[in-house]
Amino acid sequence: MATIKKFEEIVSWQKSRELNKVLGKYIDAGKFKQSYKLINQIEGSAGSIMDNIAEGFERSGNREFLQFLYISKGSCGEFRSQLYRALDRTYLTEKEFEELYNLAREVIVLLQKLINYLEQSELKGAKFKNRSKS
Repeated sequence: MATIKKFEEIVSWQKSRELNKVLGKYIDAGKFKQSYKLINQIEGSAGSIMDNIAEGFERSGNREFLQFLYISKGSCGEFRSQLYRALDRTYLTEKEFEELYNLAREVIVLLQKLINYLEQSELKGAKFKNRSKS
């Protein structure tokens, strides 16, 4: 695996950004009928997915990065649950629900692959590179 130099290169972050764009398009189109609490919750969980990937990466250590990836994965589950609420209230059509749900599932798969890689990796992260072994 090539060394990632900035979080914008992480495929799961890119895919979660796409998910946020699609969600934003539906919110801006008035799909959520002024249900501000649900808008706040669903937009918050969607944003948390990509934000935790970025924050964890910037911590420069694999253990912390893993912790934030797990938080991101949890936010993705929360997002999917909120999608059901939007569907049940008919804020989203079945097709719109499926589009967002499938994007979220793609993000989960990508996150799990990254988690699996980091858990198997001998690399500890940039902040540990210059420390001498004692």
